[in-house]
Amino acid sequence: MDIDPNNYPSREVYKLLTAAVVPRPIAWVSTVNAQGQPNLAPFSFFNAVCQNPPTILFCPGIRAADHSPKDTYNNIRATGEFVVNFVIEAMAEAMNITAVEATAEVNEFERANLTAVPGKIVNVPHVAESPIHFECKLHEIVTIGEAPGGGYIVIGTVVHMHFDDSVYREGNYIDHTAYQPIGRLGGPSYTRTQDTFDLQRPPSEIKPR
Repeated sequence: MDIDPNNYPSREVYKLLTAAVVPRPIAWVSTVNAQGQPNLAPFSFFNAVCQNPPTILFCPGIRAADHSPKDTYNNIRATGEFVVNFVIEAMAEAMNITAVEATAEVNEFERANLTAVPGKIVNVPHVAESPIHFECKLHEIVTIGEAPGGGYIVIGTVVHMHFDDSVYREGNYIDHTAYQPIGRLGGPSYTRTQDTFDLQRPPSEIKPR
């Protein structure tokens, strides 16, 4: 099957795109608006960019209901700050509750029965139940498209990292058996990360300077 995405319904392109690009890590992004009202929402268009400075990106789309930017995007534009909380298997149901498109005054922390804890560097709360979270300052927003199906690339500089003792090990090692993160697949499907294997990196042909 060969498909030209320019001549295919946007929703069908989304289904194929998200089914093929798997598994996707989940950024559970907490923000506040200019008045301090908290917001929490998951995004599976998410990944790391580089380590110097430590940089991540995620992509909030345009709301399906009214074709407007999502509250997460509006809040980051207003404050320049956000927190990425990482989703573990035990928190999957709570994360799913916060995925519902809601009005700006809804507090997703309360709706999902989660504990909001003030940030150390940014003025944004994080999810206490998440074993890992990154506090971020906005680096740049790239607009991809503002029509239905479009969205933005939000690039953030990580200014503080937190790792719970339950998953952090000596030598900057994360115990993934204890961590139990989940990833997003296509449609309603998610995946666990317990079934893993290792490969040894081949030697570089370029000598370090």
